Amino acid sequence: MFLRAFYDEDLAQMSYVVGCQATGEAIVFDPLRDVDRYMTLAGKEDLEIVAVAETHIHADYVSGTRELAERTGASVYVSGEGGPEWQSRWLENRLAGGPYRHEALADRNHFMVGRIRIEAVHTPGHTPEHMSFVITDEGSGATEPIGVLTGDFIFVGDLGRPDLLEKCIGVEGTAAVGLADLRRSIEWFRSVPDFAQVWPAHGAGSPCGKDLGAVPQSTVGYEKRYNRPLRAVDDPVMFERIVLDSQPEPPPYFARMKQINRDGPPVLGRLPVPERVPVSKLSQNVQVLDVRPWEAFLAGHTPGALSLPLHRTFTIAAASYLEPDTQLHLIVENERDLEEATRRLVRVGLDRIVSCTIASELPTTGLEVTGEIPAEELVRVVEQGGPILDVRRASECDAGSIPGAVNVAHVQLAQRLDEVPAGRPVYVVCRSGKRSARAVALLQKHGIHAVNVAGGYEGYVAAGGRIIPGSCPAAR
Repeated sequence: MFLRAFYDEDLAQMSYVVGCQATGEAIVFDPLRDVDRYMTLAGKEDLEIVAVAETHIHADYVSGTRELAERTGASVYVSGEGGPEWQSRWLENRLAGGPYRHEALADRNHFMVGRIRIEAVHTPGHTPEHMSFVITDEGSGATEPIGVLTGDFIFVGDLGRPDLLEKCIGVEGTAAVGLADLRRSIEWFRSVPDFAQVWPAHGAGSPCGKDLGAVPQSTVGYEKRYNRPLRAVDDPVMFERIVLDSQPEPPPYFARMKQINRDGPPVLGRLPVPERVPVSKLSQNVQVLDVRPWEAFLAGHTPGALSLPLHRTFTIAAASYLEPDTQLHLIVENERDLEEATRRLVRVGLDRIVSCTIASELPTTGLEVTGEIPAEELVRVVEQGGPILDVRRASECDAGSIPGAVNVAHVQLAQRLDEVPAGRPVYVVCRSGKRSARAVALLQKHGIHAVNVAGGYEGYVAAGGRIIPGSCPAAR
């Protein structure tokens, strides 16, 4: 048996290629939208992608399942559980007409890819339709599973949160229902042999949980012994507290992703190829997205540009700040960064990447500058009562906050601009200065005079700044 995980650091997401080397057939689980990567790997390993499967209808990225089915003709396996509202609605709409080869799986249905047996187990909780896939390599003579693809059900050290439908889509009461479903799904998980491996769909940094481990995989036995919420399942009160308390604010684009994936993502066919255009020739309806390092943006940038450097959380921030129909012009350091930015953007449905400029081609005049102060100076600002916006997560603020600051998580800022303190320059802080830099560029684009705090909350504390216990108040 062949298994390869693809890990996207930005989304903290894992997709998997599982292949039968005896027959040369392979299946892809939970693919991202730039599916050429899976096809390239399959070609190198002399495998043919004959199937593609989803553990659930995703909310944090645009699924590549339809894209891969169009490109390869692979059979599609999705959940048939959870009720009609949570079924994939695109399965009958192949671009050439007619349905995709597909199966909507019921609990304990199984199918074969070569000599690999794949059993679908309905494991609701994170979502009503969620499936886990039990993998048994019958080609090697095995009669017990080598592992389980647990999707957003079991993570390393955590469980998939059951409150996203209620918080993102507004489906009232689904958090309580999901919590009860999660407990029942755990009963099945306890029956899986301890030696079986656990292959989750997310790692540390995903908003789909709060305590995800940075280890890419685990075993059933280890999670039974050390996964804190899983261990608390027999105490309903403790279980609810551990699972629901202090979950990170979900990015607002999750509701949009959920609908896109349910109804059918547009098929790309290939990655967008933006035209090289000087910034002096840009039309007014194009949003400039500057993916250079913050220091370069700070020194001078195209007026109205957003700063989204190509480090971790680029994708989540872009999807939180931008609408899917926005025409984008990218400013990049080089061609490699252009391809990387393009891949990350289409993963969250930002497909209209129409043009680009390489940094060396930027003009030297007519640029806009952004304000920034060192964290040590924030100590003086606090004592003078200057307006401070803390864009950390509320759960981060629980450990301590800056006197006088108000809190709006940076992923929610684009929808809550009217809550930002007005009238004077607002000083923006996060943990280390990266998220606040992105927030400052967003505020500046909307005409709000904002100043970034380099070094962030950690630098402020190190400089002897006063803190108060507990969270700062949310902005109103």
